[in-house]
Amino acid sequence: MTERIRARGPRSSSVNSVPLILDIEDFKGDFSFDALFGNLVNDLLPSFLDEEADSGDGHGNIAGVDGLTNGHLRGQSAPLSSAPFFPEVDGLLSLFKDACKELVDLRKQVDGRLNTLKKEVSTQDSKHRKTLTEIEKGVDGLFESFARLDGRISSVGQTAAKIGDHLQSADAQRETASQTIDLIKYLMEFNGSPGDLMELSALFSDDSRVAEAASIAQKLRSFAEEDIGRQGASTAAGNATPGRGLEVAVANLQDYCNELENRLLSRFDAASQRRDLSTMSECAKILSQFNRGTSAMQHYVATRPMFIDVEVMNSDIRLVLGDHGSQPSPSNVARGLSALFKEITDTVRKEAATITAVFPTPNEVMAILVQRVLEQRVTGILDKILAKPSLMSPPPVQEGGLLLYLRMLAVAYERTQELAKDLRAVGCGDLDVEDLTESLFSSHKDEYPEHERASLKQLYQAKMEELRAESQQVSESSGTIGRSKGASISSSLQQISVTFVTEFVRWNEEAITRCTLFSSQPATLAANVKAIFTCLLDQVSVYITEGLERARDSLSEAAALRERFVLGTSVSRRVAAAAASAAEAAAAAGESSFKSFMVAVQRCGSSVAIVQQYFANSISRLLLPVDGAHAASCEEMSTALSKAEAAAYKGLQQCIETVMAEVDRLLSSEQKSTDYRSPDDGIASDHRPTNACIRVVAYLSRVLESAFTALEGLNKQAFLTELGNRLEKLLLTHWQKFTFNPSGGLRLKRDLNEYVGFVKSFGAPSVDEKFELLGIIANVFIVAPDSLPTLFEGSPSIRKDAQRFIQLREDYKSAKLATKLSSLWPSLS
Repeated sequence: MTERIRARGPRSSSVNSVPLILDIEDFKGDFSFDALFGNLVNDLLPSFLDEEADSGDGHGNIAGVDGLTNGHLRGQSAPLSSAPFFPEVDGLLSLFKDACKELVDLRKQVDGRLNTLKKEVSTQDSKHRKTLTEIEKGVDGLFESFARLDGRISSVGQTAAKIGDHLQSADAQRETASQTIDLIKYLMEFNGSPGDLMELSALFSDDSRVAEAASIAQKLRSFAEEDIGRQGASTAAGNATPGRGLEVAVANLQDYCNELENRLLSRFDAASQRRDLSTMSECAKILSQFNRGTSAMQHYVATRPMFIDVEVMNSDIRLVLGDHGSQPSPSNVARGLSALFKEITDTVRKEAATITAVFPTPNEVMAILVQRVLEQRVTGILDKILAKPSLMSPPPVQEGGLLLYLRMLAVAYERTQELAKDLRAVGCGDLDVEDLTESLFSSHKDEYPEHERASLKQLYQAKMEELRAESQQVSESSGTIGRSKGASISSSLQQISVTFVTEFVRWNEEAITRCTLFSSQPATLAANVKAIFTCLLDQVSVYITEGLERARDSLSEAAALRERFVLGTSVSRRVAAAAASAAEAAAAAGESSFKSFMVAVQRCGSSVAIVQQYFANSISRLLLPVDGAHAASCEEMSTALSKAEAAAYKGLQQCIETVMAEVDRLLSSEQKSTDYRSPDDGIASDHRPTNACIRVVAYLSRVLESAFTALEGLNKQAFLTELGNRLEKLLLTHWQKFTFNPSGGLRLKRDLNEYVGFVKSFGAPSVDEKFELLGIIANVFIVAPDSLPTLFEGSPSIRKDAQRFIQLREDYKSAKLATKLSSLWPSLS
């Protein structure tokens, strides 16, 4: 477009010398207004630019530019030239007017062409629509023609299909008729003379056509048996005439089938000896027509070496039980069974490969094989290792007892279960191998709970007999090692042993493990677990109760020993000395029996804690799935342990009696009348406790050390509270035997401080309060007679005890204290 505009508009300085001619073609393609405008004005503007450049080169800066600032001249006073500043403007205006005129003309031309094109397009569109309408009518007609053609084709096809069905039915009938004729001919041959199989067709004697002969024989036999059945039914209804049937054919066919089956089995055995799998498969396929091949499958399984070889059976026994005459252990039996069952699994896996290649229904054969393995080979070895013992006369513990049988049963059951899983993985058809395995142990599992309880009872009895034997042996040898040392050893053997209780729990835990193994149903498991745990409760209850009773017997013997040496007042000095020596021995026996009983109580608590922990960790989770089972076991546990609690309570009462008896003896023997009524009253008093107090506190500290260790919680608090109350009463009774002067009162206060300091270790507030009141009452021996009335103004509850103590004052009569106090405390007079 640029070239065309330049060609039509030659450059000229004259305004009217530019003939502009614009063409429509100039606006086609990539039109640019800037290019059009440039081509229009480039012929005029360059002359002006050239002149401006020439003027600048000749005179330097243009005066009009350099000197003009804000519309005024600067540096010159001469006026500007009168020549026009932009002379081409008139040419440009003329050029633009001509261009606009030509553009208007071009627009009119374009509008005319567009109107013409619209008319042409409208005409062509009408023709096109008319053509499309005609084409649609033609297509509709074509579709109708196709529909008629499709209907005719469908009709012809249905007719052809009917004809084909008729032809196929006719061919099948022809084939059936042909086969029926052949079958009738064969049936007549078999219906000849009874037992005569010599005149049969060659088909029945040709070894190459055995499969065909077997198929035909089965068809003939089925038909003949059905015919005989129909004749029997008609005769029973009275509608048939007697005549000859197909009895001979049935008998001959049975003989032929038996002979053919035996012949095939012989061929199958011969091929099996050669490991000719193709011949075996052919024979098995033919034999499958006889009783679905059951005889062939059973025959194959029965002829396996592991079922008929006696050496295999003997090898199994040696592998599991070891050498003849040796006592097998459960661990050795477990290893032997694992090895044996692995061998059985490998053998079955090899047989499975052969069975899959030979038999048309391998799953049925595998079911027969696995069943035979479990019922013959596995049962044979289980019968050898699981001889059920009698509960009336069980085997002795020295020979393993009932526990050996139970352990063997658990090992055999676990290994057989593993074998069942392995055989299931190898393949056993539709056989429920797990149920069959369970049936092998059904007789043992039915009586298992009774055997388990009897075993626990046998173990407990054996342990107790062992303990009694050791104690008896120590007693018999006590003369050799010394009487006291032997008695000490015997007593330690008779003490409660936490180790024994732990062993009882271990027995029970092992029994629970077996119970979980044998009991699959939650209800059965809960019932068996409860029964077995009850055995443990009975054992622990009896054991710790008997241990506590033995410890109580020692306390009773010590008490009897004390009573034996209680003497009257009028005895000789020699007898009194002997009695005192014997009393010291009785006190030592009492202290020893006290400590022994505390040890028994401590071990009893530890044993109960072990049982309770075992119940929480192992038993409760097995009982929770069954409603009421957990609560019932908790109640049984409480009932069983209540006997031990009763024995412990009685023994603790005896311990308190023992301690009080010795405290009374020490006070009676060590307390002197001068301790609280010294003749040198007024001299500096002795601030030390009395010897009796020192001995009593030392004894209590020594003997109660074991109580502090053995008892805990509420039991400890109750025991020490009772002991403190008894001690307070005993001291009150004891001090009422003496007369007190002021220095003796101070000595009594010193004793009381010792007692108060000791009983504070009990941690019993009620006891502390009683001893504090004793300290207040003891002040009656120290204050002056006139101060007695005001001594108990804040504690009126102890006035009665205080009055009894006041009567023990040395100056009670001389100071006429009875009269003074009766006037002040009339309620006490």
